[in-house]
Amino acid sequence: MGSLPPSLDLPSPSKQALIDPDSILSLFKSQQKYLNFFFQNLDLSQTLAFTQTLLNAKGTIYFSGVGKSGFVARKISQTLVSLGIRSGFLSPLDALHGDIGILSPLDVLVLFSKSGNTEELLRLVPCAKAKGAYLIAVTSTEANGLVGLCDSKVFLPLERELCPFDLAPVTSTAIQMVFGDTVAIALMAARNLTKDEYAVNHPAGRIGKSLIFKVKDVMKKQEELPVCKEGDLIMDQLVELTSKGCGCLLVINDQYHLIGTFTDGDLRRTLKASGEGIFKLTVGQMCNRNPRTISPDAMAVEAMQKMESPPSPVQFLPVIDQQNILIGIVTLHGLVSAGL
Repeated sequence: MGSLPPSLDLPSPSKQALIDPDSILSLFKSQQKYLNFFFQNLDLSQTLAFTQTLLNAKGTIYFSGVGKSGFVARKISQTLVSLGIRSGFLSPLDALHGDIGILSPLDVLVLFSKSGNTEELLRLVPCAKAKGAYLIAVTSTEANGLVGLCDSKVFLPLERELCPFDLAPVTSTAIQMVFGDTVAIALMAARNLTKDEYAVNHPAGRIGKSLIFKVKDVMKKQEELPVCKEGDLIMDQLVELTSKGCGCLLVINDQYHLIGTFTDGDLRRTLKASGEGIFKLTVGQMCNRNPRTISPDAMAVEAMQKMESPPSPVQFLPVIDQQNILIGIVTLHGLVSAGL
């Protein structure tokens, strides 16, 4: 048999380091100061010209950058896409190996670089110019290689990085992001983008669902409805009450007009108050004849708000048309399952 390896003489863990609350507060204040420097010194005329150029672009607005600036460039491009603006990220490396073929004379290429001397971007510029694209340099130094090669420029004032060595790009990337996202919202306003148009671009997310989905899209209907007549005995309707997963009965007349609702909570209260007398009671005698209801064309998010409103929350809403005819039921569980 083999012998066990000798035990390792590991060093004992040192005392856990703690974050000094005064130090972190000081860092946040310093970052605020550096961001304020950016806001106070940003050239509005350059920013306006940049935004107008993007608004007037006939083709696609491409963004490029390397490292952290590349992450920012990609994020800003994705923001524009979510607003319905044709945009994309162009990797400097991939561009030099075939991807530059996507550029056309109608396109705009925005190059993000803190120094303006990023080697990969400097190699990209002449190739992009040969494709006829309009080039814009966005840098935090005024005199640099990119500025001299591009068609226009935007200078993002940077006092210094928050990093104690003034090296890690944390403040510079923050102002790039703030600048890009603010310009994106300016474009959104200039294009008069509506809530509905915005929602169409976000169909799977909670934002889109809250703006797109209507009650009729998420309600139960027809054979899924737990319906009964007001003359039905309560005890005869227990299966209907419990089998449809709504926690209630929807009381209707022969024309399918809604008369009221009877919940599992009503059942418990009736049983406690009436005892054996419940066997003789009809649903119509104990139902709520003034329930909250909602229209099928109401927004689903409105149904959620109506369920949660005072004086007490409810778990469902009968869906009725203008003639008070029952056409469905929307439940809290159904809304949550739909991602609202």
